[in-house]
Amino acid sequence: MTVVRRAVGAWGERQAAQHLADQNFRVVARNWRCPLGEIDIIAWDGETLVFCEVKTRRGRAFGLPAESVVAAKARRLRRLGARWLAVHSARPREVRFDVIAVLVQRPGTVEIDHIRGAF
Repeated sequence: MTVVRRAVGAWGERQAAQHLADQNFRVVARNWRCPLGEIDIIAWDGETLVFCEVKTRRGRAFGLPAESVVAAKARRLRRLGARWLAVHSARPREVRFDVIAVLVQRPGTVEIDHIRGAF
């Protein structure tokens, strides 16, 4: 991954975390890693624990950001969520997997599409 792509991704994750905070979510982890991979954001939405995948794009040339979350990625995120729950003491009433798509329209303008219960 290039330095620019990594920077754009990190910027998008900051935008997504701020979006969640603005929606009264309580972010408890960002970029949680284990040998299976990484979860971008983990947050509480009331009594629901939400595992968020963040996808950022600088344009629509390669499709919308959320379109890149394919079935294999969803399966991997489910396994990662189960691993996170296994190593933490949290006992949520519900668990949900969301996708937050961050699209940079033009410099200074961002569009955020928060897909709750994406898979």
